[in-house]
Amino acid sequence: MQKSYVTDYFQQLHSLIMNTQSQDETGADLSLASAVDEVIRQCRGAHEAGNKVVFVGNGGCAGFCSHMATDFAKNGGIRAMALNDPSALTCLGNDFGYEFIFSKQIEYLGNAGDVLIAMSASGRSANILGAVAAAKARGFTVVTLSGFTPDNPLRSLGEVNFYIDSPEFGFVETGYQAILHCILDIAMGWKG
Repeated sequence: MQKSYVTDYFQQLHSLIMNTQSQDETGADLSLASAVDEVIRQCRGAHEAGNKVVFVGNGGCAGFCSHMATDFAKNGGIRAMALNDPSALTCLGNDFGYEFIFSKQIEYLGNAGDVLIAMSASGRSANILGAVAAAKARGFTVVTLSGFTPDNPLRSLGEVNFYIDSPEFGFVETGYQAILHCILDIAMGWKG
């Protein structure tokens, strides 16, 4: 019986990732391949112009932001950083409120031409939505990854938006990981 649950779990995860919905800033549907290609183009373009890729997320996504920023820089040769330094988060949370922990860092450290990759399973986290607004105000390109409900506000805020249609944290967050590793691996030359 347990084996069936495990098999079902991975079949469901596979289906959700393969059926990731992608849209551009106008709401037009993109194929997953087109969305991945556009993110690669934006990240490479930012790096070549002397800019960086900035990752933001809460909880498990914050840990994944650190992982991806390191991989983008070390393996992909693309300048990248995650805005989750504990000292910065507690300082800015204390002084301005938790909803400003990322937007203030973007104001202080961001440059026009940077790329923001924003992750929120619910697509409703105030600090992530604030980060997107701050990034847009500074002239960033924005990429979003969200899940849970199709009407979440984050889903429509980026130049490229990935949406995983699941209410389960594990599926949504694992889907982000697969998509971002796909972007990096293909950018590094993986051909299958």
